[in-house]
Amino acid sequence: MRPPASAPRIVVALDFAEATPALALAGRLDPELCRLKIGKELFTAAGPGLVETLMQRGFAIFLDLKFHDIPNTVAGACRAAAALGVWMVNVHALGGRAMMTAAREALAAYKTPPRLVAVTLLTSLGDRDLAELGIGGTPADTVLRLAMLARASGLDGVVCSAQEAVLLRRACGADFCLVTPGIRPADSGQDDQSRVMTPMAALAAGADYLVIGRPITRAADPLAALRAISENLERR
Repeated sequence: MRPPASAPRIVVALDFAEATPALALAGRLDPELCRLKIGKELFTAAGPGLVETLMQRGFAIFLDLKFHDIPNTVAGACRAAAALGVWMVNVHALGGRAMMTAAREALAAYKTPPRLVAVTLLTSLGDRDLAELGIGGTPADTVLRLAMLARASGLDGVVCSAQEAVLLRRACGADFCLVTPGIRPADSGQDDQSRVMTPMAALAAGADYLVIGRPITRAADPLAALRAISENLERR
């Protein structure tokens, strides 16, 4: 399902090592303009309590833990995420069809389950990395293959580079959700991402949600940076 026109498309990545700076940054943002992503480092340090606090402040949470384990373990982890009330949760597509199907079935019992998406290929990986891992083909080949498997397993969408959005939109259909990290405004550096795109270009390519970290979180005025990107998107 594609997001409603009025829904925030920006997901701010809270890439912090502990709760205090994450809460401070969230206090300078507007839940009407963005959602928040909590990854492994922050969740390991701060736990479910941080998720609950941020949701109480009005933020929808993408719990970015990339579950990748045997099907029963991943199913249990997805149920725990759903019990927290998060908006979105993800698994790793390399866990295979049985694992992704178990995740989907685990969430089916919830009246309002989280959106379930799969990570295809980390945006830090390029051709040389795939060769070292023994994965044949280009990053785009791998992303397409894994996205099609996620779709066949009944997931809502995938996390992918915006550079693959056109390909995946065409292959997976209009209702398949595309969550794109590696988003950088034109005046920002790439940092540790190999495959990046500007917010406007990502939406034009078919992305639904734009994960943005340092261009907002390290800005002198995070809310002003968020508003500038949001207003730019509204003009498209």
